[in-house]
Amino acid sequence: MENKVINFFEEITKIPHCSGSEKQLSDYLVVFARERGLSVHQDKSLNVIIKKAGSKGRENETPVILQGHMDMVCIAKKGVDIDFSKDPIPYYIDGDYIKSKGTSLGADNGIAVAMIMAILDGDYSHPPIEALITTDEEVGLLGAANVDGSLFKGKTLINLDSEEEGVFLASCAGGIRNTIKLPIETKDIKKKKAYKVTISGLMGGHSGMEIHKYRASALKLLGRLLSEIASVRIFDVTAGNAANSIADNATVYIATNTFIDEDIEKMQKIFSEEYKVNDPDIKISFEEVPVPDVTWSKITTKKFINALLVLPHGVLSMNTQMEGLVDTSTNLSSAKVVDDHIVITGTHRSIVETKKMALVKRYVAVAELIGAQVATFGGYPGWEYVNESNIRDVFTKVYEKMTGEKAVISAIHAGLECGILKRNIGDIDMISLGPNIYDVHSPKEKLSISSTNRVFELLINVLDNMHSKL
Repeated sequence: MENKVINFFEEITKIPHCSGSEKQLSDYLVVFARERGLSVHQDKSLNVIIKKAGSKGRENETPVILQGHMDMVCIAKKGVDIDFSKDPIPYYIDGDYIKSKGTSLGADNGIAVAMIMAILDGDYSHPPIEALITTDEEVGLLGAANVDGSLFKGKTLINLDSEEEGVFLASCAGGIRNTIKLPIETKDIKKKKAYKVTISGLMGGHSGMEIHKYRASALKLLGRLLSEIASVRIFDVTAGNAANSIADNATVYIATNTFIDEDIEKMQKIFSEEYKVNDPDIKISFEEVPVPDVTWSKITTKKFINALLVLPHGVLSMNTQMEGLVDTSTNLSSAKVVDDHIVITGTHRSIVETKKMALVKRYVAVAELIGAQVATFGGYPGWEYVNESNIRDVFTKVYEKMTGEKAVISAIHAGLECGILKRNIGDIDMISLGPNIYDVHSPKEKLSISSTNRVFELLINVLDNMHSKL
């Protein structure tokens, strides 16, 4: 039996669509719509809006908005040879799961796009559909921020960017990002040894979905490790990946007058003991490299190490009204050399706007202390819970009728586009759902096929039943 959703998802994996590079997929969606005689609009941000008339007898109902994002976080394991700008995702099927060979899969949120395409391509009972597929969600909800709300008539929005079947989201945190840009002062050196030091094996993961699991941050470990090495001078560093991923790797090049074997062994034991449950495969490795003529100065090296030690990372507070929900967190995302500066990036999330902005002030304070520049960007509002929701009621009733299980209504610490779309479109009723996806934003990401099929069936049944309630 043909599985249109999975087939469309497989097609999506063949088209490059990293955040910031979605044009090929955006154009593909435009062609998809035109080939089916559907109304389509592509805006300057490459967001795509596709409209389909209601099924027979339902043409005059109020439209429903189906929404997901087309971009993905592109991450590959060390040693995996892939060019995300042109190569397909090397997916494979392992039993019930779709996985990728050493890269992130892009089920977040390609599976939403695939579901929407299947509905637009299919013959189902539904009200008029307004499909909104946005860009640059993973780098600050930038596409959603530029959506023209006047193009929509729908008063109900179904977001398909959640990752746990049976859990329906009705609220999410807001977020914002900071970069600290530290000038690099260099000095001629007379060091005897130089090393490439790598921290690897960390689990990483989504900084909203997995931050409460207290996994290690490669950047925080790096700061602690470097602080143990005597007379160290850095001459290059690359750590972390995407801004919304927990840093799972770090590579630093250092010069010193001493052997570092004992320091590495000491910190390996410490990290292995501290994270033996939450992140058990941490590995520190090193190799000698040629001694450079120039390194960062003692002052620049010290400022960078101190910044890693001082900048916050992880869960800062839990929500007092909903058990198990993170209230406020921050993710020390990445550090890299750009031209003559070290750029450190952090991502902050909170349900409370003032707590989110307090984290921005902490980054500003650290930047001032080390003589660095700081930038704030990518801010987006949270999505506040409302007591009454028709679409939530419909999903709850249909889900419980289909499964015999009680639906879970929850909130999420990760950012969703619902808050910013409500600001742009107006007072719309919203819900977020999705199939089981595990370890998103990491090379371990996997998508359950059976869960995808069940969630799609649920979506079809809800669209069929909406007229009786809305």
